[in-house]
Amino acid sequence: MSLDLMPLLPADWRERLDPLLDPLQTAALSAFVSREYDEQTIYPPRDDLFNAFRHCPFDKARVLILGQDPYHGPGQAHGLSFSVREGVRLPPSLRNIYKELASDLEVPVASSGDLTPWADQGVLLLNAVLTVRAGEAGAHAGKGWEEFTDAAIRALNEREDRVVFVLWGAYARKKAKLVTGTQHIVHESAHPSPLSAKKFFGTRPFSAVNAALAEAGQPEIKWELL
Repeated sequence: MSLDLMPLLPADWRERLDPLLDPLQTAALSAFVSREYDEQTIYPPRDDLFNAFRHCPFDKARVLILGQDPYHGPGQAHGLSFSVREGVRLPPSLRNIYKELASDLEVPVASSGDLTPWADQGVLLLNAVLTVRAGEAGAHAGKGWEEFTDAAIRALNEREDRVVFVLWGAYARKKAKLVTGTQHIVHESAHPSPLSAKKFFGTRPFSAVNAALAEAGQPEIKWELL
């Protein structure tokens, strides 16, 4: 089944990203992703591909939390970085995110890994690469998604009102150079992965985000997941 990416993107995001993308690169990415969905087991499911953009309209985006790659296990990825569906076991990085949230804001650790309530408040939960082959972490890196999602960061950078960019780990922190607007805030730290969690713990990203939003006269994010 042929898959054209741009028509699948919500209209408000498509309007902002289209001028920032090379049409030939986007066409090549569409062809690659379409072929992969037809021939391989790909996560997230096709219908969930652009969930981050659907749940977080461009004009309501106030925070970006950047991941690298979707989860590559069955039933995990559903189009939001670090998030898994209700009932799915919490991945290690998400468990560590919840631990830091509990320490930072005394928010109870949630049993569900579904971060949709954050997205619905204006947190763009974006992975730099939006698809992955089952069981093959990083399989779709370098295929064109990076240019696509960089365009989303650039579009948010062009916003006049403040956006808080949360960059965890060396890969995400490289994207800081795309944020040039002095009205924005970039919060960088180690990744919540067990490999670097000791440096992640104590960075208090959630209170930092809310302080930056409040300073700009914006509502804080309600991080507690009921």
